[in-house]
Amino acid sequence: MNVLLLGNGGREHAIAWKLSQSSLLRTLHVAPGNGGTRSLGTSADLDPMDFQSVERYIRKNQIDLVVVGPEAPLVNGIADYLEDSKKVNVKVVGPRKAGALLEGSKRFAKEFMHRHSIPTARYGSFNNTQLEKAVSFLDTVSPPYVLKADGLAAGKGVVITSSKQEAKDTLKSMLLDGAFDGAGSEVVIEEYLDGKEVSMFAITDGRRFHLLPSAKDYKRLGDGDTGPNTGGMGAISPVPFLTEEFQEKALNQIIIPTIKGLEKEGIPYVGFLFFGLMKVGSDPFVVEYNCRLGDPETEVILPRIKSDLLHLFDSLCSGLLSEYDLVVDDRAASTVVLASEGYPGPYEKGKEIKFSDDIDTIDGHIFHAGTRENRKKTLTNGGRILALTGRGNDLKEAVKNSYALRERVNFEGCFSRTDIGRDALVD
Repeated sequence: MNVLLLGNGGREHAIAWKLSQSSLLRTLHVAPGNGGTRSLGTSADLDPMDFQSVERYIRKNQIDLVVVGPEAPLVNGIADYLEDSKKVNVKVVGPRKAGALLEGSKRFAKEFMHRHSIPTARYGSFNNTQLEKAVSFLDTVSPPYVLKADGLAAGKGVVITSSKQEAKDTLKSMLLDGAFDGAGSEVVIEEYLDGKEVSMFAITDGRRFHLLPSAKDYKRLGDGDTGPNTGGMGAISPVPFLTEEFQEKALNQIIIPTIKGLEKEGIPYVGFLFFGLMKVGSDPFVVEYNCRLGDPETEVILPRIKSDLLHLFDSLCSGLLSEYDLVVDDRAASTVVLASEGYPGPYEKGKEIKFSDDIDTIDGHIFHAGTRENRKKTLTNGGRILALTGRGNDLKEAVKNSYALRERVNFEGCFSRTDIGRDALVD
């Protein structure tokens, strides 16, 4: 099969790495890709949001399957555009716009959960004409206050604060001042859930599904979950506190009702479905949905899948998902994100990345995110630069290998968290 993978982050490098191992693969094209994907396939100078250019590329290169990595093209309807096109005949891994709205609108997701009795935090939704009502709603919930921009904000549109004044200021910033590039023109205020976060993933054709390995993502910038939210500073898989009892509850109370709810509402869904969950006591609550794989969770999930990923995608798009045998490796994985100084705020690009000569002796993988190649040098080209994934027979060994990789990579101003996986190991 000829495959086109859209995206340029660590998630896409991990997907490309896994696809490159498939016996079904003829050619792999990555658009636009990064410094790490270049060795795995053809890099295409394409903007995934330019649907017409993507369509022309598919036609020119006889692409059979498109894998959409990031959320923005899905929320904006790339699956609809390509599947309805009269110029190309291509399979798409990723939901149509109606299904992607589960991620594209926090309000829609909350209303969907309410309709299908899926457990989630109590909430209120307010637009940019309802600032006073939003401020009044703060009095009905106890601090800390959880404020979420309704639209896409690259994983950074959530503010959690114990200060009512800061919550009021944030509401004004979102609703009236265009914070998060307008994604906050509508805001969801949630009751705070005190528990442990875990990510569960399914791949579904809208009726049948397979559960992928679970993961825990570390969103906050600093050690001890301090500082602002980021796109993700690390992840681990499996998650020690995800017990069989909790997983069974999540399956029966959340995952199955979500997929049945989509089918009941006539919303087609072919692709990944991410469940951001909070474990409160022994019970699961939905924090958020994503319509694609998470980043950096992908960098710990895919190394744990033994079976052929392209075969999985082909089965998904051909109505044969129930016949696919998903095999998961019992070994653990951990990833530590190496970021540019200043991230998640402004940062400089173009710093040369140095790798130690003995880096290949460590059990793991290096997945590129914000990188580019120039004259055989690897340069920084973003905020999150590399995902350093360690493998191990258990989580302790995997985390140790992640940090062993971290010691062997350097560039000016780089930083990472030093405590990825520590809380899980304590538990």
